[in-house]
Amino acid sequence: MVRFIIDVREPEEYSAGHVANALNIPPSELMSGTEKLSAIPKDAEVILYCKTGSRSNVSKNILESMGYVNVINGINKDHVAAKYGY
Repeated sequence: MVRFIIDVREPEEYSAGHVANALNIPPSELMSGTEKLSAIPKDAEVILYCKTGSRSNVSKNILESMGYVNVINGINKDHVAAKYGY
C-alpha cells in the first residue's frame, strides 16, 4: 500500500523537526488546493500529524471533503514514529 505522511504544522515548526519523508502542507495550503496534493492518489493511505492532533483533525476533514478515502489522524510526530516506524 502506498503511504503518504503529511505534517500539517507551519513551515517553522516543520523545520524544527519532522518525521522522515513527511510532506509539509499546512491546513491553509490544503484549503487552497495546493499542487502538492496532485501526486497523492485519492485512495492512498494519508497519515496527518501536527503538534496535538487538532490541526491534523481539521486537515483530515478537508482531505475527506476533497475525496480522499483513507486519511488517518496520526496526532503528532512521536505517535507517527512509534506506530508506523518513521
